[in-house]
Amino acid sequence: MHTLPFNALYWLLALSPIIVVLILMIGFRWGGSKAGPVGWFTAIVVSLAFFGATPELLAYSQLKGLLLTIYVLYIIWMALVLYNVVDEAGAIAVIGRAIFRLTGDRVMQLLILSWVFSAFLQGVAGFGVPIAVVAPLLIGMGFEPTTAVVATAIGHSWSVTFGDIASSFQALIAATGLGGQELAPWSALFLGLACFGCGLAAAHAHSGLKGLRHGLPAILIIGSLMSGTQYLLATNGLWNLAGFVAGLVGLVVGAVVARLPLYRSASATPTAAGDEGRLGLPLALAPYLLLIVLVTAAELYNPLHQLLNSVVISIRFPELQTAYGWITGAGTGRTISIFGHAGALLAYTSIIGYLLYRRTGHYSAGVLRRITANTLRSAVPSSIGIASLVGMALSMDHSGMTYFLAEGISRSVGAAFPFFSPLIGVLGAFMTGSNTNSNVIFAPLQKQAAELVGISVFIILAAQTTGGSLGSMLAPAKIIVGCSTAGLAGREGEVLKRTLLPGLLIAACVGVVAWLAIYLT
Repeated sequence: MHTLPFNALYWLLALSPIIVVLILMIGFRWGGSKAGPVGWFTAIVVSLAFFGATPELLAYSQLKGLLLTIYVLYIIWMALVLYNVVDEAGAIAVIGRAIFRLTGDRVMQLLILSWVFSAFLQGVAGFGVPIAVVAPLLIGMGFEPTTAVVATAIGHSWSVTFGDIASSFQALIAATGLGGQELAPWSALFLGLACFGCGLAAAHAHSGLKGLRHGLPAILIIGSLMSGTQYLLATNGLWNLAGFVAGLVGLVVGAVVARLPLYRSASATPTAAGDEGRLGLPLALAPYLLLIVLVTAAELYNPLHQLLNSVVISIRFPELQTAYGWITGAGTGRTISIFGHAGALLAYTSIIGYLLYRRTGHYSAGVLRRITANTLRSAVPSSIGIASLVGMALSMDHSGMTYFLAEGISRSVGAAFPFFSPLIGVLGAFMTGSNTNSNVIFAPLQKQAAELVGISVFIILAAQTTGGSLGSMLAPAKIIVGCSTAGLAGREGEVLKRTLLPGLLIAACVGVVAWLAIYLT
């Protein structure tokens, strides 16, 4: 695979860009727009000096990174536009009041939006959409901005593998050559356990142990039905719908649980000021309902799916090799569908929502200027952070640094390998911002390691994709998405600091269960 000397020094060198980003974002509280370029520069220097990367290889890696950056920013910019279109009409305040009427309990409000609704959005949309949409809703309801982003980042992560029409699970199938029917049971089981962990961690993010204890009954009821639904669908060959339907079930059950005396009795707290009276709830929700309809139709109605995805940007890249023999195979980079991308669907929703609110008289003079200015204010710093972190990830991937990190873990932990499998998945998602990419990069390694050790490949790969799913809450690329729509640009380090411990803790719990499943059964 490569001829690099395998020792602690090279392993630390491979880890150095990640260490730099973590120190700057958590230790020095730098934002992603400042820490990202430093991490990118570190990755470039280390890959050239120690891992045999060539200027040509790095140039191609950055071109791939540009495609991935455009893919991600398409979502971020359009999600920001949609939020500002809705907010300018006063719809955020109206939705907030409706949630308060459903339940005045703050923990329950947070769970419904950050854990249940975000999982549903992950089921129908994918990268960045849940955190970009839900965090501003929570802020509009009066939740502290950092808590809103943290809770949503944590809450949606369990649903990533089977969300977005199971794109990450499909990547696991493609990367390993194994069947979905064989991979689904353990994957759905581990993700179901993660569902409870994410609900508990979201409640804890709001009000510590008090919030955790108060939200526990709701988490047990809603989590059992969501994870159970996902398991039944995934294990019966319907993994493409597992995340979407599980989130839908969670919304229905959540509305029922919110009416229980434990959560109904709490008195409502006033929401942020908004457009009182004139804008009803159906009109306030209209853009989000339209988004759900558009995304669902675009994914599940094949004629429309084919039409929207008929125009794509796709670039073919040659095989690339470092001086030490690490090979990146030839293939296409991130394909961007101009009219079928999630960003395009957000754009359609924004246009229709704008026309709807203008037609019904819910905008004041100068609304287009304000929407544009607010979008630019949040999007530009976030775009710098996203671009640099994606460039860093692709540099590390093409120079073999990322694989070197995972290989080092698998070599050194011995019989404890099942425990570390989800943590390798977390590493992949942290680096790339994507469970899909984590599965593509690390699933073959984990499969090979499991075969060499003689343990269950299916349990190890389930741990891998569960870790990759949970890694979404730690990925700087995802955190920047949430901070950009929540008015927290430059404060991504604060969010990462609060998601790091619960993310690693839940992944470690999955690792313990994987170890027990292998060695005690």
